[in-house]
Amino acid sequence: MPDIGDNTNVGINLKWLIQIVVVSAVAVWGYFGLTSRLSQAEIDILRMKDSVEMNSNFRVNWPLGNLGALPDDSEQNMRLRYIERDLGVLEGHVDTLRILNSKTKSEEVHGG
Repeated sequence: MPDIGDNTNVGINLKWLIQIVVVSAVAVWGYFGLTSRLSQAEIDILRMKDSVEMNSNFRVNWPLGNLGALPDDSEQNMRLRYIERDLGVLEGHVDTLRILNSKTKSEEVHGG
């Protein structure tokens, strides 16, 4: 068996050496590309989880009024209060007219 040392010569075909270098370069490039894509996917997942958590928090707390109200909401509430008040007045008028109508009909029936 020959001794291996500093002066040992190795014979390798140049074509094989180039193929080994190219295959190694493609493997390294593929590994780093895959690692980069996995890292980007993990970052995207973290962002989505944060968005879902914020949306869930908003969805629960907004209807309860814990996050405040929009100026449009307060204006709308004010208008609704006026409409409710006017509706109450109109219902009172309708009730009065019903009472008068029923009195008029009973007087007609009784010959008044």
